[in-house]
Amino acid sequence: MLPTALTRLPRDSRDTLFLLLVISWVALPMASQVPLWCSLMAAGVVAWRGWLAWHGLPLPRPLWRLGLLALAVAATWLTHHTLLGRDAGVTLVVVLLTLKTLELRARRDAFVVFFLSFFLMLTQFFYSQSLLTAAAMLLALWGLLTALVNTHMTVGKPPLWHAARLAGRMTLLGAPIMLVLFMLFPRLAPLWGLPSDAMAGRSGLSSSMSVGHIASLALDDSVAMRVRFPDPPPTSAQLYFRGPVLTQFDGQQWRALPELDAALLNPAGAALAASTLTVQGVPVNYQVTLEPNQQPWLLTLDATPQAPLVPGHTPRMTADFQWVLTRPVNERLRYQATSFTRYQAGLDLPPVERRRHVALPPGFNPRTQLWALELRQSHPNPADLIDALLNQLRTGGYRYTLEPGVYGRHSADEFWFDRKLGFCEHIAAAFVIALRAAGVPARVVTGYQGGERNALDGFWTVRQSDAHAWAEVWLADQGWLRVDPTAAVAPARVGSLLRLTTPRGAFTQALLGSVSPAFALNLRAAWDAVNNGWNQWVLNYTQKRQFDLLKQLGFASPSWENLIALLGGVLAATSAVGALWSVWQRQRQDPWLRLLARARALFVRAKIAVPAHSTPRQLVELWQQHPSMQARHPQLRAWLLQLEAVRYQKPAPNTLANPHTHLRLLRQLRRSLS
Repeated sequence: MLPTALTRLPRDSRDTLFLLLVISWVALPMASQVPLWCSLMAAGVVAWRGWLAWHGLPLPRPLWRLGLLALAVAATWLTHHTLLGRDAGVTLVVVLLTLKTLELRARRDAFVVFFLSFFLMLTQFFYSQSLLTAAAMLLALWGLLTALVNTHMTVGKPPLWHAARLAGRMTLLGAPIMLVLFMLFPRLAPLWGLPSDAMAGRSGLSSSMSVGHIASLALDDSVAMRVRFPDPPPTSAQLYFRGPVLTQFDGQQWRALPELDAALLNPAGAALAASTLTVQGVPVNYQVTLEPNQQPWLLTLDATPQAPLVPGHTPRMTADFQWVLTRPVNERLRYQATSFTRYQAGLDLPPVERRRHVALPPGFNPRTQLWALELRQSHPNPADLIDALLNQLRTGGYRYTLEPGVYGRHSADEFWFDRKLGFCEHIAAAFVIALRAAGVPARVVTGYQGGERNALDGFWTVRQSDAHAWAEVWLADQGWLRVDPTAAVAPARVGSLLRLTTPRGAFTQALLGSVSPAFALNLRAAWDAVNNGWNQWVLNYTQKRQFDLLKQLGFASPSWENLIALLGGVLAATSAVGALWSVWQRQRQDPWLRLLARARALFVRAKIAVPAHSTPRQLVELWQQHPSMQARHPQLRAWLLQLEAVRYQKPAPNTLANPHTHLRLLRQLRRSLS
């Protein structure tokens, strides 16, 4: 049996195997962040070191370590083209940590491994600050502290569970200090924010749209944002969160207007766009927690005439009524907004803008252009033309699917006349092309539609699978009018709880195939609520919220100086209370009696009856009567006799008569029993 074999190993081998297990747990989450060669090298080195410890073999020669180190440095340079920066640095830390285990001989080497492990544990938060990551690293912290405590237990082969309990108690004792540091330690961006390159490779909306782009988003179930409505929210059919507006079309790709960049630098652009936007009805107030997306866009409901309240930012409105920031959103962002579901936008569209919104590249989609001209002749009123196109989508056998296949050069022709299937991207683009071909100004708008309300915390969760594309059509008497052609093909996609879902793989289907859908939804809602609470109260604990806390504590004009002074005062008071408690605890009970009680506890854990007031000599007799205690604690007899001598032996001059010497000897005994 493996547990029996572990107990027979020497102390060094057993401790080394436990430390390797903890290191593996710390480094495992990095497997998805570091290069494949780094993961394989780290796993190979750890397995090699474990095999050496299990069989009691000598460590490899320094030449092996130097060769592996040179190979790792060269591979890091070839992979990242640098030895500096976050990704290259983390790669080197993983390699150096595992290579250091190959020279793990003295306690000093173990301390280096501990420090590298603690540092690697912190680097996990460069890539993810989720609740799961925090829980995994908390367990890693417990494991590292257990290994550290076990290293200081120098006598015999103490059980790991004893070290684990002591490490857990240390963690709990340090929790109040940790909470104070979290609440009062100054937030200094970007130290407390998400690194700017942490979102590399993640799908999201962009300023262009080509075939398949939003389909990839539809298969991404990650959270895009969370929305909280203090008042009754709009209906699901009204939850259109506006993103990039795509106007330019080259036959293959839709792009946003280049004025987006100019709007970021022109404060007058927001006022000009807002002046053409009129709203009516009851305002909708809401709070958005936007996930990092490496884009400057603020997702707001249609329509939002006033700038959202974003701490530390001044949003601008583009000519397309989209709100943007001056820099990308690379950390979780919370803002307040007020929108109106009834509005009129762009009633007076200049002739140059009308021409821009009917422009089509030559040589693309000839059948659609010809058909649209015929429809315009039979429906001269643009509103009637829109109804005719929507009726064609309802009755023409068109289907909504996530697997329409690859479209060719004439994508609109293929959609209208050949395949008759697609998702929102294909439907909206083909609809706008037909309107432009008929001379009606139109454009594609991308964003998110709908969401799920979590009954546990009241937040609406908008996922990447809610990414959507719809059309905006300009009518002379109404301005820009939202028309969602996808609703004509698949009404359930808009205005209901039907959302796009990721297909289950074979393993997931086998694991969750028998799980009730209602139970799965409730479980997911519970996890979303817990994760949202983590985001709202931990990750979004910003400098502003720190200053709000200071105001509640009586500071009229909070500043960093007040924050640091309060933090120092709390830490000083806590240290003073701890020192006073320690002095009181020492005076309350004789330290010699505490050590004797600790020795009795060893017998109690071994299920050996011990008299309540047994002396060290009586414990020695019990030790001699039980071979199991002799095997488990071979040095306990000498320790008990020494404890007895400290108490009862006649002191030599200037030694035991001195109380300080007496306490020093007791401390030595306590350490030797640990």
